[in-house]
Amino acid sequence: MKIKNMLPKLATVLLLVVVLASCEEDIDIIGSEIVGENTFIEPDQTNSVIAYSRKLLPIQTNGLSAYQLGINNNPIYGKSTVNLLSQVTLGATEPTFGENTSLDSVVLYIPFFSESETVGEDTLNYTLDSVYGEDPINISMFESNYFLRDLDPETGFQETQNYYSDLGRVFDNNPSLLGDLIFEIEDFVPSDEGFSFTTNETGTDGDTIVETLGPGLRANLPVEFFQQKIIDMEGSPELLSNNNFKNFFRGIYFKTASATENGNLFLFDPSEANITLYYSFDDEDDEDDGRDEGSLELNFGGINVSLFEDELPQNIQTAIANPDVENGDENLYVKGGDGIAGVIQLFGREDLLNANLESGPNGVPDELDILRDQKPLINEANLVFYVDKNKTSALENEPERVIIFDATNGTVLIDYALDPANTEQPLTHKTNHLGTLQKDGSDNGDFYKIRLTTHVSNLINNDSTNVPLGLLVTDNVVQPNFQDLQNTQSPGLKEVPGTSVLTPKGTVLHGSNSPNEERKLKLQLFYTKPN
Repeated sequence: MKIKNMLPKLATVLLLVVVLASCEEDIDIIGSEIVGENTFIEPDQTNSVIAYSRKLLPIQTNGLSAYQLGINNNPIYGKSTVNLLSQVTLGATEPTFGENTSLDSVVLYIPFFSESETVGEDTLNYTLDSVYGEDPINISMFESNYFLRDLDPETGFQETQNYYSDLGRVFDNNPSLLGDLIFEIEDFVPSDEGFSFTTNETGTDGDTIVETLGPGLRANLPVEFFQQKIIDMEGSPELLSNNNFKNFFRGIYFKTASATENGNLFLFDPSEANITLYYSFDDEDDEDDGRDEGSLELNFGGINVSLFEDELPQNIQTAIANPDVENGDENLYVKGGDGIAGVIQLFGREDLLNANLESGPNGVPDELDILRDQKPLINEANLVFYVDKNKTSALENEPERVIIFDATNGTVLIDYALDPANTEQPLTHKTNHLGTLQKDGSDNGDFYKIRLTTHVSNLINNDSTNVPLGLLVTDNVVQPNFQDLQNTQSPGLKEVPGTSVLTPKGTVLHGSNSPNEERKLKLQLFYTKPN
């Protein structure tokens, strides 16, 4: 009875073995082996990549989500000076200041990015974010005579006007554009201390209210300039609207300098920055001839433009001056700010065959033609960018994120949209597609793994155009915010992720022509191919 009961089970097992054997004849696993259920080990199949670096042309630096100000000296990429041209606006138009107005103080406040925590009952401790360096710098504030317009006349005033990272040269070549010196902040060094001060108001308990501000750049500006520019203009057409005011007071040029090669640099949100005018005037309701107080804010809500001056070391200039676009370079140099981008061409350039794999070029790399003929199922496609540790050993702040993009059309890849890791947090957003910096046992940067499975699958199975890809460092991949380049540059670059402008960081990666075979850039493919 036991033997009879086992026969159906044995038949089932034999049938399963036959089916599996048949499947094994019909499907080859190319570049991988099956281990368990749908698990693939490291592929043997790699495909060609050509990669090199491009120093970007001047990039649009208005319309950013944040702005830099200061001086940063990168151990690899040298000294960068970032100045700021800011168009301030009236917090209230057509202001009235009262009788016998006296401007008592003018305070500039540009807050750093920071996080706070309460220690004890009322002590606030702050942790700074996006602040680099701690050597003193001088910040000179000039009145600008350069008019920043909202719309571009070359488009019939239909599109916004772009302003680019090299705008500082316009001021250098036209000294009359730089107006009077308003104030100079000397030996400024960022601090993680906040600001606390009492007000003239009292709370429900009768105690004086204490106002607290987070860390930032805070300075008392000269009263005389703003008395003449604002208070004395009460009732004039210049203060009637912000359009009039922006033509009258065209902006402030923040120009930074350092006595050494080092300095400090910080990012800030312009919507949180302001200049506040505190004034007093006669209180008509006070029979004792008392005085009342008021304030007017000038906001940084107009057009802001970052102005970059990079001093690249000669060895970097030489390395990126004449990239080998045919064979690729040994290293990829990528840097934020004014920008050095990596350019990647998948599947190489060899083009001896046509789509039928017959002799004759067709404008498509042969490796891609062969894959299109095989029609494989792409399980995973990766680019692994290995850090060249010999060149990055001096870096204190390595970029945690890099972003890859369509260099021709100025867009993210489809894998970005399909990545389920949608956290809205800079360090964890889209990490399936844009892997974060992986570190070695010494806590040094080792590699970035970029998955572009759907992009590669579309190239092979949907005949998508094999566009060149761009690579840039960034601190934030949540909103790439593509910005225009001043002109299109080879191989078709015209828009790049604007978040790269917001970081002074850079790194050096092994390129596609690196002599280190284990760390050179290759396209890894895991795929199955039907017979």
